[in-house]
Amino acid sequence: MTISEIHSPIDVPLVVQSFFDHDKALNYDGHTMPLLSIQITELKDGIFVGCSMNHCIVDGTSYWHFLNSWSEIFQAEGNDISLSHPPIHKRWFPDGFGPIINLPFTHQDEIISRFEAPVLRERVFHFSSESIAKLKAKANAEYKTNKISSFQSLSALLWRCITRACRLPLDQITRCKLAIDNRSRMDPQLSQDYFGNSIHSVVGVATAGELLEQSLGWAAWQLHQAVVNHTNKAIHEWLDAWQQSPSIYQLAQYVDRYSIMMGSSPRFNMYGNEFGMGKAVALRSGPANKFDGSVTSFPEYEGGGSTDLQVCLLPNFMSALESDEEFMDAATLPHQWQ
Repeated sequence: MTISEIHSPIDVPLVVQSFFDHDKALNYDGHTMPLLSIQITELKDGIFVGCSMNHCIVDGTSYWHFLNSWSEIFQAEGNDISLSHPPIHKRWFPDGFGPIINLPFTHQDEIISRFEAPVLRERVFHFSSESIAKLKAKANAEYKTNKISSFQSLSALLWRCITRACRLPLDQITRCKLAIDNRSRMDPQLSQDYFGNSIHSVVGVATAGELLEQSLGWAAWQLHQAVVNHTNKAIHEWLDAWQQSPSIYQLAQYVDRYSIMMGSSPRFNMYGNEFGMGKAVALRSGPANKFDGSVTSFPEYEGGGSTDLQVCLLPNFMSALESDEEFMDAATLPHQWQ
């Protein structure tokens, strides 16, 4: 298999999932399986590096911090290795809580459920910096504000267009969930070099009718409000409630076929890593946390504010999205490797 056979097809080939170890593993499996696995797959004209890491120990910020630091160590000259951003390993806990957490569960079946995703299509869509700037300008103009961000505008586009592609009843509640970093929102703030898991999700909520009848700006404002309301107070209120009634995150319970989930971030330094083989030519995510409506964000190969989105949908919904004029007017073909 060649790089082109992975990179060129419209859909991400199913074989890519086999390039990652720990397929269908849960965080709980870290009791018996490695917390980190690097699988190298040799292709005819290159290699594929598949990195799997237990989500209990890292979030996206720490995942890429690890890879960036590993790259920095590799590129260091001689034996003088000094990381520009040393990881901070001291665990953060709310006052009066931790470091040992006793959970009120007596058997693993109470906290484990295995999620089996349906057959999905995965496709990477590219959004140029110019296209995203237009979306942002449109959203802010429609809502008469200047506070809506580029990513909120792009997420609102996905929310609207996927909802339309799924042909939901107009009174159906739909949600757009955004993975969000807690570090800068806490008081005092956690350092961006905090190595661990400090993420949450915020949610925009609307009926399908509201979402499609209102403007892109209206949808983006719902997401903006969800983000700005995720404050230190909101984080601690959630933690206080969790302490009173602990629960364990389970994908099978979190998946909502009426909603989408925006994960990862185009701000992560993904293409800056170097391990003696040159710059990566493309990024693809593995099989973990994939479900109908999941969207993974990457910076584009050339950088400059462009974004690639790896979208997972049921085949008929993906076909409808590919025919959606609002969506395809904003999206273009991703970088093609030569």
